[in-house]
Amino acid sequence: MEKQYLENSLDRLRRRNCLRAAFLLLLYVLLPCDLGMAQDSDMKSRALHASITRVQPMTGIVLWTTNEAVQTAPIQLEYSYFTYAEVVNEQGQYNWNAIDLLLDQVAKRGHQAILRFHDTYVGKKTGVPKYITALSGYQTTTGKSEGKSTEFPDWTHPELQRFTLEFFERFSERYDQDPRIAFVQVGFGLWAEYHIYDGPMILGKTFPSKEYQSQFVQHLSKVLKQTPWMISVDAADSDFAPFEDNPLLLSLPFGLFDDSFNHKKHAKENEPNWKVFGSERWKRAPTGGEFSFFAKVDQTKALAEKGPYGTSFEKQAAKFHITFMIGDSQPEYQSADRIRIASQACGYRFRVTEFKTNDTRSRISICNEGIAPIYFDAFVSVDRKRASESLKGLLPGETRSFSIQAGGVSPSLSIECDRLIPGQIIEYEADLSD
Repeated sequence: MEKQYLENSLDRLRRRNCLRAAFLLLLYVLLPCDLGMAQDSDMKSRALHASITRVQPMTGIVLWTTNEAVQTAPIQLEYSYFTYAEVVNEQGQYNWNAIDLLLDQVAKRGHQAILRFHDTYVGKKTGVPKYITALSGYQTTTGKSEGKSTEFPDWTHPELQRFTLEFFERFSERYDQDPRIAFVQVGFGLWAEYHIYDGPMILGKTFPSKEYQSQFVQHLSKVLKQTPWMISVDAADSDFAPFEDNPLLLSLPFGLFDDSFNHKKHAKENEPNWKVFGSERWKRAPTGGEFSFFAKVDQTKALAEKGPYGTSFEKQAAKFHITFMIGDSQPEYQSADRIRIASQACGYRFRVTEFKTNDTRSRISICNEGIAPIYFDAFVSVDRKRASESLKGLLPGETRSFSIQAGGVSPSLSIECDRLIPGQIIEYEADLSD
């Protein structure tokens, strides 16, 4: 009986209040050595040398899908907006062709997509489906935003509320386990960034009520089980969002994105918003964002040695445990090598610290030397035989050990993840001697 099996059995028996648990516990304590030692005694250390040479899947600097540099830049992620109207025109009729076409194009480049759905975009007509805007009682609001004529939705109408919930339920049914998608961003207002800082901001009208926002995020937590979803840190504003004083909503598994990352007043204006959602949210949900556009220097020096305001991107990324950052303009200002280095400073970074085998079994220990965990299941494998426990959630600085029923004198170690597309590899570092 292996130690892991014993511990799992003991836990199950404890939960059942079984008297056999006492016997197993006594056996575990009184034996003179680790129960796995009999099998581990003939294990030998194996030499293993490996380096991380690429940006790791689902991390790093992100370019828009329309950027020509996506063909050659050292990236793993591409970003795109979508309106609801691009999928639905008539009630109940969903046409996902536009999304599938884009996802296929992104995957062919060896990348995964970050998608954001919106209903309001500066200078454009509403992204609400036409069948809704044509309904009796629905009133589109047209106003100026950043000096441009912009259409705002009517959140008083029950069909818009019902449809938006249905949309993400249908989306989840089709894409929740799709490896072409890494993350989904959701929200309301301009660009779905949880604000209407310029234009007709009317809570419950051009922006959904707090009650509906609560219903919306609870709905997403139920339907999106596999794909991490994120909202803007601007949702911390209690004047128009329900999160700050609601423990139930704060307990939901959403991540955060910051669309003005590292601007001049970031510590004063943005950082307090991050704190509203909890300093440890990154441990269970991804954090990301986009380099600020407030000043030109925010873009031109985003990846400069000391950043635009004296702090490097690597230091800021570590502070907020960033997994990805949209930086569509960075190929104009930085070399491919600099983009790669900045990207590799994001997210997880695995190192194998122990690799021992005998004829039939292997023992592997892996440390996360990155700044965030991996948010998908990934499994240490020996000769394609996976460990039973995942690397998902392994925090920076932590080590996790695995026992795998595969061994031999020349075993092959890899990290496998079903969320990857063909061509993607999760690399690891190792410098072990036999």
